[in-house]
Formats: sequence, C-alpha cells, structure tokens
Amino acid sequence: MSQKRIGLLFGGCSGEHEVSIVSAKTIANALSQDENRDRYQVLPFYIRKDGYWYSDDTAARVLESTTPLSTDSPCDRTLWQFPDSAAEVDVWFPVLHGPNGEDGSIQGLLQLMQVPYVGSGIVGSSVGMDKIAMKMAFAQAGLPQVKYEAVTRAQVWSDSCVFPKLCDDIEASLGYPCFVKPANLGSSVGIAKVRSRQELEAALDNAASYDRRIIVEAGVTAREVECAVLGNDYPKASVVGEITFDSDFYDYETKYTAGKSQLFIPANLPEEVIEQIRERAIQGFQAVDAAGEARVDFFYIEATGEVLINEINTLPGFTATSMYPQLWAATGIPLPELVHRLVELAIERHP
Repeated sequence: MSQKRIGLLFGGCSGEHEVSIVSAKTIANALSQDENRDRYQVLPFYIRKDGYWYSDDTAARVLESTTPLSTDSPCDRTLWQFPDSAAEVDVWFPVLHGPNGEDGSIQGLLQLMQVPYVGSGIVGSSVGMDKIAMKMAFAQAGLPQVKYEAVTRAQVWSDSCVFPKLCDDIEASLGYPCFVKPANLGSSVGIAKVRSRQELEAALDNAASYDRRIIVEAGVTAREVECAVLGNDYPKASVVGEITFDSDFYDYETKYTAGKSQLFIPANLPEEVIEQIRERAIQGFQAVDAAGEARVDFFYIEATGEVLINEINTLPGFTATSMYPQLWAATGIPLPELVHRLVELAIERHP
C-alpha cells in the first residue's frame, strides 16, 4: 500500500507563529514513528510571517531548527504562489495557531483545493475562534458560562460619552475582577485581568488594538480544567486534566514556558464532576460544529459544584507542554496513534 503524502502546514501570519513551528515538529515526529513510517510521507510547508509559502529543504530546515525565517530577506516568489509540491498532497495537516490559521481562513483555502484536511471546517473554525460567536453557540446549546459583555472597537474608541457609559455598564454588570479579551486571538494574547476603572479603560484600549470585537468576562474563583475531544459525527472525550499556575492568570508566557504551570492528568475531581465535564465537552464541540480535534476548557467552582464552559480551541497546541496530546496519552492513545486517527478522520470527513 503506497504512503499517503501529508502536507504539514505551519508558521503563518499570526502572533503564535513560533508555537506553530514547535507543534508542527512534534506532529512531524509522530507521523514518522512506529507504523506511521510506512503509512505516511511528510511534506513540510512553511508560511513565513508575511505570507510567503516555502516547501522542501527550506521548510524542513525551519521545522528542524524551530527558528522562523526573517521577513527581511527577499523572497524568490510572489505572494500566494504555492510551491509545486502542494499539488502532490493527499491530506493536509494544518498546524497554524491563531488568526489566519484556525479561524476558517486556511480551511476555506484547503476546501477549495478539494483535498482532505485535518480538523474543523470553515464554520467550526470561525465560530470556535471568535469568543463572542462561540459563547452565543454555547448559550444556544444550554451550556452554563460566566457572565460576559460583548464590546466593539467603535465603542472603545468613541469620542463621545459612549466609552464612559460602556465602562459604567461593565462595572454594574460584571464587577471586578474581570477579564478583557480580544475576541479573535488565541493563546491568551492581548488578555488582561483588571481590578479597577483605570485598568479596565487601559485593557479595553489595548484589546481594541488587536481586534474590532472584544469580550469582557466576569472573574470567578475556580479550578481550571480541560478535556480533549476526538472525532467527527460521533466524538469521544478524553480523561479530564487540571492546570495550576502561580501567575495571576494563565497568560501566554505561563502557557508556553516550561515550569510556569503544572498539569495534573487525570484531575483529582469527583467522578460525577468528571462525567459532567466530559459530556459538556462533547456538547460544546457539537455546538460550534467542530470536527477532528478540539480542547474544551472549563471552570469548576468547588464551593458550589458548578461546571462552567469557558472556551473551545479547535486547533489545540501539540508542544511538549500542551494538554491535548497529553490528555489522549493518558486516555490510552499515544501520540503516533493520535495523529494517525486525525488523518483518518480528515479522510472520513472529506472523502
């Protein structure tokens, strides 16, 4: 049986470019281990931060070194000129974290190529990326969440009395502390925890510089737990894991710096709480029309026993510190088998 050629697509035009490379290296190694050696041939495709595509030796060097290419050097191709080897791909494996990678943009391009690709489609990716749309989908599915307010850049940067009234309304509705987040950025980029009017105003202004849509969420005292989902029409949930950290919240540095956070897999929770989290993880997955893979994050308020869904990540990290592959390893699916199943799910969804 001939090997399937896997187009491993990484890098991209987002602030999570470096993390994407590290995730892609982990996946490339897994696609080359055990039985996968005979099943797959990995074809690396690297998208530079300015949007130029590279393949073959250049992409392989970036993947091996995990060092991005400088955008200062000239490029020998025009923008959006795809390498010739793109036509050889049997299944695409996008590992593009953040905007332009997990928001439906690249999924639309791959859809037009008429080649199977790993992960959610256009709708699942875009809804899963936009925190406001995501929360609306969760609410429609009846999933309990923290209180939140949706804000626009126009409100924040208004020259009239709109901005002061906006802050008044947020204080009355959510109180302090609360979290200000750009709606369409991942990995805690642009997020701030605020405890005063001055901090709220500064955080809203900062978030507006990243995105025209902003979400403000009420702060809660809770344990942060996560569950991985795998599948298409009949998704399965992994064991539940818990994240602990010493920083004020789970920001970008804490998430991707070894030793800054601790993962406990499985989480030490009551059995009925674990089952509730796993059930709601699948409900959240289906609510946004996700496919293939996703990690669903929750708050467990120990004092009341409440389980609140926080968000879904339809293209979870695959680095050494990432929860998604570790949760499945603890559930009995090692990394080489996990990436194999993801490829099979892609073929199943896009025959």
